[in-house]
Amino acid sequence: MSSAKPSLELLRSLTDEHVLRAVMEAQRITRTQIASRTGISKPTVSDSVRRLSEAGVLVDTGERTTGRGRAGSYYSLSEDCGAVLVASITPSGVVAEAVDAFGRVVAREQEPIGRAPGAEVAADVLAQVAARVQRAGHGPLRCAVVSAADPVDRETGRLVQLPDVPFLVGDLDPVAVVDPLVDGPVLVDNDVNWAARAEQGQGCAAGVDDFVYVYLDEGLGCAVVTDGSVRRGHRGFAGEIAHLHTEGPGGTAVPLIEVFAALGLRRRGTTAVDVEALHEAIADDGATGEEVRRALSRAVHGVLAAAVALADPELIVLGGSWGADPTMVRSLDEQFAEAPRHVPVVPAGLTEPEIAGARAHGVEELRNHIIASPR
Repeated sequence: MSSAKPSLELLRSLTDEHVLRAVMEAQRITRTQIASRTGISKPTVSDSVRRLSEAGVLVDTGERTTGRGRAGSYYSLSEDCGAVLVASITPSGVVAEAVDAFGRVVAREQEPIGRAPGAEVAADVLAQVAARVQRAGHGPLRCAVVSAADPVDRETGRLVQLPDVPFLVGDLDPVAVVDPLVDGPVLVDNDVNWAARAEQGQGCAAGVDDFVYVYLDEGLGCAVVTDGSVRRGHRGFAGEIAHLHTEGPGGTAVPLIEVFAALGLRRRGTTAVDVEALHEAIADDGATGEEVRRALSRAVHGVLAAAVALADPELIVLGGSWGADPTMVRSLDEQFAEAPRHVPVVPAGLTEPEIAGARAHGVEELRNHIIASPR
């Protein structure tokens, strides 16, 4: 039985991939250093660097090694390799970044948007900040990743207006807004899912393959990570916990979103949680504060207990401005200590985790794009 040998073109392609990944990790590197890191022979590395330089992917930085022996040239990626557009849509505003293949933010723009701007306003602001980033001139935008603080339809990338969602931008289509500005694909996902990915990659859940990330702020959300991946569900709505029934202040079963209405902790005229009022209530040392803390912890624990039963996580991560409050973390950990299935509860550890998660994924997509089409 004969086995076909890989073609010369395939071998060159594999070598080029190893060389490019070494450059991406080091940012600037010599051919000798590439050979040492990859185990590829120096002549083969030199051939690859020549090919990639002729293709406009690698450039000689003009820097040289010092010390004994022959000076070596440092190589890096060309600016023509471009950047990934990373955008975040939240009540605090729309942020757009251009991020290069080294993970560096080379341009950033931001505009306020308000809590319920509607699809037309949101689309205009997103288009404006993304266009300003594009004009910053750090090479072409090869692909885009968008984080949105609303449910996201998994198939289309459109935002979906579910009942009682406090941050409303209607049926905004980020793909349609951003697509004219980039050469490649546009990926949109919910901000809580991106936050969970960030905590898994560089936060308190680093190295944990099975955990639940619960976001408790003006809005309510949850991301379920199993076997190392965020589970988005059939439509992309996995983790929408606002209408999950739990224990209310009177001991009756109510949707989680109604608990805040019963406690007088909603912003007037909306279903958004009044975060300032909530912080004041749980900080109260009197009987009222104790009652609110107990009611909130019981309600949230009911949701988390359901998540534990269905997903069997190793860890529960609490994010959001009041979810990560030490008082809430401690109270929920005490609740789980008395439960039949005890799971550790820890506060989220990252700032802007949603854009950090989108940024990390965007860099990975950009690198794959560069490697797949170096010429």
